[in-house]
Amino acid sequence: MMQKKILRPERLRQVPAQFSWIDQRLVRENFLRHGEPDAWALYLVLVTVADAQGLSYYSEGTLSRLLKLDLVQLAQARQQLVSADLLAYQKPLYQVLALPPAPAAPSSPRAGQSLSAGDILRRALTGGAA
Repeated sequence: MMQKKILRPERLRQVPAQFSWIDQRLVRENFLRHGEPDAWALYLVLVTVADAQGLSYYSEGTLSRLLKLDLVQLAQARQQLVSADLLAYQKPLYQVLALPPAPAAPSSPRAGQSLSAGDILRRALTGGAA
């Protein structure tokens, strides 16, 4: 197991006073495949500036300038996030949406049953099929 150590303790991240976060499920559940880099750049800006309800009213001009995208590219990026059900948009308001529910976990053995290490590995490698 790799031993971790803080490389720069004077720069240790702290939870910021303002409200913002990025859900780790974006990576763990492969949401990144639903958009191009421009869409994820837009998402990053919106989750950073959104309030506790996920709302932001940054204008197209401001977003275009921040992201160095023209209005067509911005609209395409926004549509990718809307299509992936990660963003709602009604000009001029954006709402970063909660991620959809996680897929149901594969059924576990009945109470009292156990799985061998081989069974667990087999399920992991086949995506949950026994």
